[in-house]
Amino acid sequence: MVTNNSDAVSARASGVLAGKRILITGVLTPKSIAYSIADACQQHGADIVLTSFGRAMSLTERSAKRLEPHPDVLEMDVVDVDQVHGVAAAVRERWGSIDGVVHAIGFAPEDCLGGHFMETPWSSVATAMQVSSFSLKTLAAELVPLMPSTGGALVALTFDGTLAWPLYDWMGPAKAALEAIGRYLARDLGPRHVRVNTISAGPLETIAAKSIPGFRTLKDAWSGQAPLGWDATDAGPVADTAVFLLSDMARGISGEVIHVDGGYHSQGAPLLTSPEQPGEE
Repeated sequence: MVTNNSDAVSARASGVLAGKRILITGVLTPKSIAYSIADACQQHGADIVLTSFGRAMSLTERSAKRLEPHPDVLEMDVVDVDQVHGVAAAVRERWGSIDGVVHAIGFAPEDCLGGHFMETPWSSVATAMQVSSFSLKTLAAELVPLMPSTGGALVALTFDGTLAWPLYDWMGPAKAALEAIGRYLARDLGPRHVRVNTISAGPLETIAAKSIPGFRTLKDAWSGQAPLGWDATDAGPVADTAVFLLSDMARGISGEVIHVDGGYHSQGAPLLTSPEQPGEE
């Protein structure tokens, strides 16, 4: 157990990510999955930088102050290629190279969720796809050139895109696209020794989860069916898996979707019944 600052420094110096430099997107509050990943990366020795933009910047900066050491927060809207290019330039100036990138970005307009799949217009779907899926390729195009000749790692977060979930609607296809993009990036970046993997996490209580109609029903069903059980308040298992995938221990793994869901995905038909309708509590 780390008991003081000198012990913490010693633990980081000997961690599996010691010497690694990692950019992490998607941190809003300490309940964010990306926050848990950032904390775990630091505990295992990595130097990190966070990104955020717009009104979310203040939330991310506040959360960054709770991490030790406090990472900088760079402004980056992932759909603005010029901003992504600017972040890559800032990373090059700061570190010279980068070893890992965590894609924890997802957004869909309100009409993409909630049981109106057939009515959602393409303009809303296009936004969900660009932000939640295509952005992985955008990050890769700008940041992979900064990775050393020995390689690096991209890790993205998904919610099992192989199934149709109640009320999840167009975020389902967006996550399926993200997983597919991960496989194609693994194909194209493999010769550069860059690994691309996706973590399919069980439902976790985040700000984003609050915008998903029926989340409570999904969460309750999960804890009842997952063989290992599932604590929707604990992102630690996901964070630990991200650390592994970012480390050299995962040097032979790429193009995978790794389930960190208590084993729920292995148990056949989900036991979901009567999902909540939008507006219900």
